[in-house]
Amino acid sequence: MTNILIAGVGGQGTLLASRVLGQYAMLSGKDCKLSEIHGMSQRGGSVVTHVRIGDKVYSPVVWEGGADVVIAFETLEAARVKHYLKADGVLLVNEEKILPMPCITGAAKYPDGLREKLEAEKGAHFIPAQAWAVEAGSAKATNIVMLGALCKLCGLDKEIMTQAVAACVPAKFATLNLTAFSLGYERV
Repeated sequence: MTNILIAGVGGQGTLLASRVLGQYAMLSGKDCKLSEIHGMSQRGGSVVTHVRIGDKVYSPVVWEGGADVVIAFETLEAARVKHYLKADGVLLVNEEKILPMPCITGAAKYPDGLREKLEAEKGAHFIPAQAWAVEAGSAKATNIVMLGALCKLCGLDKEIMTQAVAACVPAKFATLNLTAFSLGYERV
């Protein structure tokens, strides 16, 4: 059983990333269950998706301390969901910082030192996914860069993941997304 938790902010593509992982599971001959928590996603709020892959999956929810992998598309979101990660799990974090509404309005301050804390506590892997996505052609492909990094770090089948990406993105954006995937895979 592989348990993956994906966390981000509305508009970062957490739902697409979970669908790609579901497609990957199907193409690999595995069962998969997905669960999504949207919250205020359309207003820039947190979005969390649970992905469970195995021979037979009965529940779609990853429990606290049960995630083999946590993928965070934003640094503060990584801090919010780090408790889901197993002691020996992989924490993959996009270096991007998106200010939540309380920080924008001045009611709160974005926490200092998050990267250092996550690296010290959880051995987090930080990557400049958004920069690589822009290099591929669009910042909107940050989620696919992260899947490329996941594939490499966790030893997933690159060819099957490439097929899953191609199957889940619109045809007119396939080349851009496959380039983003390759950058994430090759540079981690």
